[in-house]
Amino acid sequence: MPGAYPAMSVDATRTAARFHPSSAADFLPRPLLAQVQTGRLCETLERTFASVPAWREKMRAAGISSGAVRSLADLPKLPFTTKSDLRDAYPFGLFASPMEQIVRLHASSGTTGKPIVVAYTREDVHVWTSVMIRSFAMAGVHAGDVVQNAYGYGLFTGGLGAHYGAEGLGATVIPASGGNTERQILVMKDFGVTVICCTPSYFLHMIDRAAQLGVDLRELPVRIGIFGAEPWTEAMRRRIQNLAGIRAFDIYGLSEIIGPGVAMECECREGLHVFEDHFYPEVVDPGTGEPLPDGEEGELVLTTLTKRAMPVIRYRTRDITALIPEPCSCGRTLRRIRRIGRRSDDMLIVRGVNVFPSQVEAALLEVEHTLPHYQIVLTRAHGLDQMEVQVEVTPETFSDRVSAMEQLSGKIAEALERVLGLRVQVTLVEPNTIARSEGKARRVVDRRSAV
Repeated sequence: MPGAYPAMSVDATRTAARFHPSSAADFLPRPLLAQVQTGRLCETLERTFASVPAWREKMRAAGISSGAVRSLADLPKLPFTTKSDLRDAYPFGLFASPMEQIVRLHASSGTTGKPIVVAYTREDVHVWTSVMIRSFAMAGVHAGDVVQNAYGYGLFTGGLGAHYGAEGLGATVIPASGGNTERQILVMKDFGVTVICCTPSYFLHMIDRAAQLGVDLRELPVRIGIFGAEPWTEAMRRRIQNLAGIRAFDIYGLSEIIGPGVAMECECREGLHVFEDHFYPEVVDPGTGEPLPDGEEGELVLTTLTKRAMPVIRYRTRDITALIPEPCSCGRTLRRIRRIGRRSDDMLIVRGVNVFPSQVEAALLEVEHTLPHYQIVLTRAHGLDQMEVQVEVTPETFSDRVSAMEQLSGKIAEALERVLGLRVQVTLVEPNTIARSEGKARRVVDRRSAV
């Protein structure tokens, strides 16, 4: 059967046996994995060409026939899929399966127009569950763990993806969803939680609230945090680990592809392994779209190899990363991507300078007495862009003398100028002044269009 898993060598089988049974595909020798990928890619393209009129027309407009791709090396011949393509097909225009085979619909937020609808067949849900099981296993989660899932349930893919994966692994799942932070802390404390799943910014808020309630998370059984849905820095990881006494792992995914479970950090935490038996990764130049060699930074492009309800071909994620050429010391043969630190569409241009929120976060975390809660406010005065960075400081610092506040503000301004190459206004605010998010943090408020 094309696309099935070939038999592994004895050595590879022994290596895989040390992990959860579902992780066997993580250790396929690269030539065998390429066979799986090629078979699945050809099947997906044939099915998409036959079943999705919009994709068929796009291929024909580009002068490409259904049989143009016969190997992984041929993939760059195909046109990209963009978020606009998905929005334009709202709601069901890109489905490759009839509605009677669709068992699940999710949708991304429609902040700039109509939402993107995501569909799953029963087979798709099975694949999603399996890659999430492999994700949790990579982080050291096992049967007997108590997993508090504080990702949002509902149309957002995060909650149910994590739920099915942890449950499939044999862990006990608490479907806490987002919000009600005091109850989250109570549950974590009273239910013996060992694994927490949420966005990193929300967990930082939980840490702050727990301290206010007199709860030291370092004294609780929780030992693993699985954080995703937004970029976060190594400095934030260190802060989370120091304050909560856990090991923090990064998980990557996006609704357009399947949800969480596209890539995951292993115990080495030196990049995220892509489950490339289901999702084929490329890195391209964001400007030209040309493929880049391993190790070179660019935009991540993903092709689904097994998605049946809604296959996605060469999707431009806008996430900036690089494929890591060296093999991982964990023994997995799946390629890794560097942690996503920024998105190409997150870039702000302020007085001709390119600014990314992740750069601001990295600069702030270098300075003592600040909290990792900030907001960038953009305005325009006299035709010039103005950038203000509002930063929360520790309670002790905020109540200190004015001269100490001014000195801290100056240090932050210097750190920002060193990282950004731009002088910005710094405003120190007391703790809990900046609104917290139960999901993805809102880092930028752009008021320039109102002027």
